[in-house]
Amino acid sequence: MSRRDLLTTAAAASALASATGTAAAQEGERHTIEMTDSLVFDPDEITIAPGDTVAWVNVGNVGHSVTAYEDDIPADAAYFASGGFDSEGAARNAYSAGSTASGDIPGGESFRHTFDVEGDYEYFCIPHEGVGMVASISVTPGGGQADGEGPTVPVLPDAAWNLVVAATTALLAVIALAYVFLKYGGDYGLEDESGR
Repeated sequence: MSRRDLLTTAAAASALASATGTAAAQEGERHTIEMTDSLVFDPDEITIAPGDTVAWVNVGNVGHSVTAYEDDIPADAAYFASGGFDSEGAARNAYSAGSTASGDIPGGESFRHTFDVEGDYEYFCIPHEGVGMVASISVTPGGGQADGEGPTVPVLPDAAWNLVVAATTALLAVIALAYVFLKYGGDYGLEDESGR
């Protein structure tokens, strides 16, 4: 392989890694809502764009759930609830404190959902609904940021992360090889017509 071929390959790998990162970043933004021991969603109102993902993170020690009010989400929207339930009734009936399979999100754990359909979504925490742990999400074109929330970070699916890591590793390997070939030559044992 000549130096020119090696550098061409390195440039192609770099372009691939750059294109992969850009395409994955265009899938939507990630917004974080904290669930606290004060029995609140923080923030309790947020505006996002279609395709954005919300991650609810339990930052305390008290278990919580994220459960959509079935009648208070857009008609075409997919129902969402921690525990993977497909209806509000199923989520309410199955909930059991301490059981993640039942929708309980213990301290340090999280739940996420991607919102593709425009409209307003109302949701609550099953064990703390009675004390007012309810919140809402508005999905509108152009989206927005939650009050007090800084810039959001694009969400990358696991497959995209794996591709970015593989492409970056390949790029670094090619660059290392290019360095070695450029530093130490690369015409190993090749002689021209004059014998040099």
